[in-house]
Amino acid sequence: MERHFEALVIGAGASGLGAAVRLGQAGIDDYAVLEKAGDLGGTWRDNTYPGCACDVPSALYSYSFAPNPEWTRAFAKQPEIRAYLRGTAARFGVTERIHYDTEVTRAQWNERDARWELETTQGPYTARVLVAGTGPWHEPLVPDLPGLDGFPGETFHSARWNHDYDLTGKRVAVIGSGASAVQFVPEIAGKVARLHLFQRTAQWVLPKPDHYVPGVERLLLRRFPALQRALRSAEYAAMEGLGVGFRHPWLLRQVQRIGLAHLRMTVRDPVLRKALTPDYTLGCKRLLMSNTYYRALTKSTVDVHPTAVREIDGNRVLGADGSVAEVDAIIFGTGFHILDMPVSARVFDAGGRSLDDHWRGSPQAYRGTTVAGFPNLYLLLGPSLGTGHSSAFMILEAQLRHAVEAITRTLRGGWASLAVRPEAQAAFNAEVQAALPGTVYQSGGCSSYYTDANGRNSFSWPFSTGRLRSEVGAFTEADYLVSQPSTERTSDATTVR
Repeated sequence: MERHFEALVIGAGASGLGAAVRLGQAGIDDYAVLEKAGDLGGTWRDNTYPGCACDVPSALYSYSFAPNPEWTRAFAKQPEIRAYLRGTAARFGVTERIHYDTEVTRAQWNERDARWELETTQGPYTARVLVAGTGPWHEPLVPDLPGLDGFPGETFHSARWNHDYDLTGKRVAVIGSGASAVQFVPEIAGKVARLHLFQRTAQWVLPKPDHYVPGVERLLLRRFPALQRALRSAEYAAMEGLGVGFRHPWLLRQVQRIGLAHLRMTVRDPVLRKALTPDYTLGCKRLLMSNTYYRALTKSTVDVHPTAVREIDGNRVLGADGSVAEVDAIIFGTGFHILDMPVSARVFDAGGRSLDDHWRGSPQAYRGTTVAGFPNLYLLLGPSLGTGHSSAFMILEAQLRHAVEAITRTLRGGWASLAVRPEAQAAFNAEVQAALPGTVYQSGGCSSYYTDANGRNSFSWPFSTGRLRSEVGAFTEADYLVSQPSTERTSDATTVR
């Protein structure tokens, strides 16, 4: 049975839930959220590895419309963040709008009827407007290593942690040294018999200013909301101060001294310290923070292999430098499909061309939110909006101001569709690309997931977050084509301006 809604949101993670709340607040009541899993939470549902926590201060890593005075740590851990998302969804009446176990397998724009037609694992849906809240930290990236299929032991990605497998006394290889590994390696290093960390690139790891938030502080934040707003503003200002360096890399080279001092004070072995010392500018890759990672790598039971993995041979992991590790289990801390998001192969224009077909390896969108040729479609946490220092919630809320105003005008104005002009999208992306070479993302001397299959940075925002909030958050009608419905519902819509 086909189910029709004015708006459909794909995904019940932070992005999708935020979109649902804002749609409801705008008076758009005829909506549903399609979630492929059996519970909400997105990346904070999927990532349950030991030590999983946020690397953005808690008061900033939350919706501005749903402040939480109950964070027990300055940098919240995964269970608290997931509980916060659940509580927010319930508080704003979103929970009952979620259709669980409903995976979208195909979504195509029907130009004649001016609507999106979706195929899902629970049957067809249609909607006037489609919001994709699937996020970039969603589908685990596991390298295609020769011999991996023949490995006789246990293998899993950090985002699919096997809690039923007891690591105690096991020989374990960790492949990857990014944000997830920096958090889970210290948690398992004292439990396993031997840990082999295969590190293709040394990471900058700064001390993490994390601490327990005492009950009296939480009481004050609860009783005096102005204090919580002040805390959020202070955290925003601190992160923005760091963000200046991303646009002026010479400043970050000064901040590197903190990272080097942190490494020097923790790792006494000069050989190990050299292996852990990055050869690029801080900020070129994702910024990492930990007070325990370096200490864990100094344990006598931990071996750091500063090399990529060449292949798997039986129960042996072979490094590109010739090193060998015999192990019982392999854990991948190798990140996600960031710029080749699976949803882009499932969303099609009226002619049957997918987002992937349009992008050809280099995702582009107008203000990271709308794509030429895809009317009434809104991408959340889309291309060219990533920052190396601030909160994804800040980016999300800017996009939602833009998207919800566009959606409201479309539905309340009786428009058939709203589509960004190709020239507006091209101008936006040209400006972004012209500004990127001066940032640390491009000039820092590293290779990162910010770079797409064509060697283009399709991830990063090269300006201030203040500009992001104002520019991305603004709906500029002149940059869109508005189509009015024809007199006959089944005939093509007519573009009037």
